[in-house]
Amino acid sequence: MTERWLTIVGIGEDGLDGLTDLTKSLIADAEVVFGGARHLALVRRLNLAEQRRWQSPIETSVEEVARLRGRKRVCVLASGDPFHFGIGATLARRIPAREMQVVTSPSSFSLAAARMGWALQDVTVLSLHGRPIELIRPHLHHGRKVLALTSDEKGPGEVAALLVEAGFGASAFTVLEALGGPNERLKTVVASGFDMTGIDPLNIVAIDVVAGADARVLPMTPGVPDEWFDHDGQITKREIRALTLSALAPRRGELLWDIGAGSGSVGIEWMLADPSLSAIAVEVDGTRLKRIAGNAAALGVPGLVLKQGKAPQVLEKLPPPDAIFVGGGGTDDGVIDAAMEALKPGGRLVVNAVTLEMEALLALLYGQAGGSLTRIQIARAEALGSMSGWRPAMPITQWVWHK
Repeated sequence: MTERWLTIVGIGEDGLDGLTDLTKSLIADAEVVFGGARHLALVRRLNLAEQRRWQSPIETSVEEVARLRGRKRVCVLASGDPFHFGIGATLARRIPAREMQVVTSPSSFSLAAARMGWALQDVTVLSLHGRPIELIRPHLHHGRKVLALTSDEKGPGEVAALLVEAGFGASAFTVLEALGGPNERLKTVVASGFDMTGIDPLNIVAIDVVAGADARVLPMTPGVPDEWFDHDGQITKREIRALTLSALAPRRGELLWDIGAGSGSVGIEWMLADPSLSAIAVEVDGTRLKRIAGNAAALGVPGLVLKQGKAPQVLEKLPPPDAIFVGGGGTDDGVIDAAMEALKPGGRLVVNAVTLEMEALLALLYGQAGGSLTRIQIARAEALGSMSGWRPAMPITQWVWHK
């Protein structure tokens, strides 16, 4: 019984009223029906043969579904479109699509866009359900429209508070509750004036972003201002950071090791380049690791992984990287060798040096392994008496090597 033994049905808040007779029969004929308490309640009139509620963690129930392959007819109930931030994609990682029959309903995002009169293709769509709300941070640009699914009744207030703190308090903020059902409700306020209570746990917030004069709008290119990072002086400065990210050349889905992370600025900007990117910040100093965690959350990449320890020993159990940046500790025995060994084929290693000792090591590596060696000199205009003059920063020697 491997051919289409699994049916996945997306249902809305209107329950059975929104389903066709054929879809109802697919649910009723299943020998086992999986779903959340809310989903199972919506179809209780069908007198289901066996019901199983989702367990926590969800992977436990996914394993249960997979074990029934070839043994029983199974139906999984989902919200709206099961393949749009839904359980469908999770199941598809275990079960071939040819063994599934999928029935979709309008997703909450589609319903929200319709209620707002927004063209869905022009809207930024995010799921913050079970995820840090800081993920919305990179998407806050003046004039952008955002739809974000929250985790519960507290979510809208938390998102509104984040907007106010980041300088976007003038944004129009709409809470859309229980879309498609009898308890559907919409209310719009200004984010800074958010005062809603009694919100339905199933909600989406629609944000028409307005950036205030003091808003910190994250740029779409590398070069976040240095003052946006909490640091103790150990930071790759803005201009050098932009050149470093260019040399690291992030590609979709890749992992970066940021060794000697300092403030975490390079790893953070790596992750800001695309949501598919990940990074591990390696730092021996615990106080700096706490700063890195705060910086990552404030700048919208709370998923930055922190690893405390001294390289190269701490690198041994880390997943293999696609790119490595060495900003500190490069002169320690074995660090560069370990980095070169760990890189995947085609990976990039970028090392920045400010000391003569590190520069000498990079010159040696350049002679032995090739790559490119670049001297970077930045000067900034500063007051000089009643006039202005150029004050040079310490020069950086950058070695870039491709494996």
